[in-house]
Amino acid sequence: MGAFIVTLLLFSLSATECRSRHVITKKAYLDISVGNKDAGQIVIGLFGDAVPKTVENFAQLCTGEKGFGYKNSKFHRIMKTFKIQGGDITKGDGTGGKSIYGDTFEDENFNVKNEREMYVSMANKGRNTNNSQFFITTSKTDWLDGKNVVFGAVVSGKDVVRTLDDLPVDSNFRPLEDVTIVDCKVQTV
Repeated sequence: MGAFIVTLLLFSLSATECRSRHVITKKAYLDISVGNKDAGQIVIGLFGDAVPKTVENFAQLCTGEKGFGYKNSKFHRIMKTFKIQGGDITKGDGTGGKSIYGDTFEDENFNVKNEREMYVSMANKGRNTNNSQFFITTSKTDWLDGKNVVFGAVVSGKDVVRTLDDLPVDSNFRPLEDVTIVDCKVQTV
């Protein structure tokens, strides 16, 4: 019984430490469709204390305040039990993208580690090539530490992410039906 209480206490402290280390400063709400059918909403908690520049890029792409953004963009790559990737707002196929800072911007830092599934990271083509593309992990991806900037975590809609993760894809991991961000908004918390 004593070991159980100690284990429970350590787990509780670990969860509190994780929350305090990665403060959610904003929440992004992504309304998703598959084909022409509503698939639900994914809510992403954004770690503005850890990576404020990266979070600002994502948030402004959600609101579209620069005249461009995620609304009506697609999730173009789904790799089962690894990630769902979207945010190519210029070409829609994973070869494009654009940030609020220009075509690309540098890696802010790698302080947040890929310690669990449902983390949200910038997709890139190597160091300092972040743009609008991002991915949501569907498993722990610690081999990506130091390669992709983690800037948030799914806080609601994990069932939607799992549904997308199970969609049929072609040999290039493109979903057979369009997976679209039909609307998105941001709220400061």
